[in-house]
Amino acid sequence: MTGQTAVRAGRKEWIGLGVMSLACVLYVMDLSVLHLAVPAISEDLHPSSAQLLWIIDVYGFMVAGSLITMGSLGDRLGRRKLLMIGAACFGVASVFAAFAPTAELLILARAVLGISGATLAPSTLSLLRNMFLDPVQRSRAIGIWVTSFSAGGALGPVFGGIVLEYFWWGAVFLLNVPFMAVILILGRKLIPEFKDPEAGRADIPSALASITSILLIVFAIKQIAQNGFSWVALAGVGLGLLVGTWFVRRQKSLDDPLIDIALFSVPSFRLSLVTYGLGIMVMFGGLLFIPQYMQLVLGFSPLIAGLWTVPSALMSVIGANVSPWLLRWVSPTRQIGGGLALAAAGFAVVMLVQPSHGLWQVVVGSILFSIGCAPIFTLTNDLIIGSVPANRAGAAAGISETAAELGGALGIAVMGSVSIAIYRAGIEPVLVGVPADSAEMARGTLGGAVVAARTLPVDVGNRIVTAGAEAFTTGMQTVALMSVVISLVLAVVVLVRGRLVLVAAKSE
Repeated sequence: MTGQTAVRAGRKEWIGLGVMSLACVLYVMDLSVLHLAVPAISEDLHPSSAQLLWIIDVYGFMVAGSLITMGSLGDRLGRRKLLMIGAACFGVASVFAAFAPTAELLILARAVLGISGATLAPSTLSLLRNMFLDPVQRSRAIGIWVTSFSAGGALGPVFGGIVLEYFWWGAVFLLNVPFMAVILILGRKLIPEFKDPEAGRADIPSALASITSILLIVFAIKQIAQNGFSWVALAGVGLGLLVGTWFVRRQKSLDDPLIDIALFSVPSFRLSLVTYGLGIMVMFGGLLFIPQYMQLVLGFSPLIAGLWTVPSALMSVIGANVSPWLLRWVSPTRQIGGGLALAAAGFAVVMLVQPSHGLWQVVVGSILFSIGCAPIFTLTNDLIIGSVPANRAGAAAGISETAAELGGALGIAVMGSVSIAIYRAGIEPVLVGVPADSAEMARGTLGGAVVAARTLPVDVGNRIVTAGAEAFTTGMQTVALMSVVISLVLAVVVLVRGRLVLVAAKSE
């Protein structure tokens, strides 16, 4: 009993968790806050269309590409030290981005923000492994950690909107600075330092190969999502896989690899990682179209549409914190499997939406799949971190967050491509005889169809908007069906292999 009491975390660790969670909130906020500032940036800096895409995407690219390297670097350099360095660089880059005088310099600042942001998630998650040695406390801590990401996604647009109402676009980046200062001041006092005492020097070729491989694959996935399959996208995937294969082979030959490939032989680690990545993919697919449906099909304003998404966000937060408490009675695999089944039910409700009505379907459906997905994000991360030695927690955290980034990118690419194909097939028949420019705009997105309709005769415009809404809704229903199938298949896999996962987790 005394041994159990000795390893339980105290007040200092829980307050330290709050500081680390603040870092994660800012990390996610920076992914979403920029979208509101795009019109003002376009007016001020006059970027080209390609530059504007890079301003938006380079942050996510650099985060995805750097996560594995930063997780492994934390094991070697020290996880708190890497978190402090990342927070300082994030604050400086935020100031640089706020006052960037050209599009090129803003792209550079966003890239530095991405690299800095990549230190935050793996450092904080791996620190939890050492700060919360008691399994029950660690599960609760990871639930709070997951909640910080949901909070960041919800608060980003709100804070960004308020700031842009009164200040210039650069002020959205300055939101980060005082909070990063708080993290730097309190982090040194409240967060203990941990690193692998036996770790050797980082292998630079491995780090470069890891970053290159992930960047190429994520870039190719985004290209497919935006423009469909092309030689550029296929070349990106092929080259990324080639570099990734060389990376894996190199790790097997090194005495002190960047990633211990043997981690993937641990059943609980492997299955949890796949479940986490596919869970993110399904969640992204579900959330991708709901805001557009509310605004473009149901005709809600952005504010009203945003308010209707609050219930699902709240349920996600509640679910992430209830899951660890339920571990007293319900095993992780049963929670994850049951959550996936509940998520499938939510997506099935979304399949009932119609162009003329569907508010209750998307609200109820999103609540159900948000509750269902919450245990996945909390418990898989707990299993991933808990199934590896403490000195390799940073590398495991980097792999975990990379799986999440790839899962999100795949969700957008695969489900986005399917919905776009269905949308274009549905709207094409009503574009016969429409001027080429208007037809091309309407063919691209439903938002483009709404804009194009304003320049056409009323009857033609109404016909295009109606056909576009129907085609968009059909695409949304199809994506929901895909999510139902993926969720149910994954639920069966998790439940069937659950005994193996639990045995492996307890033996580690």
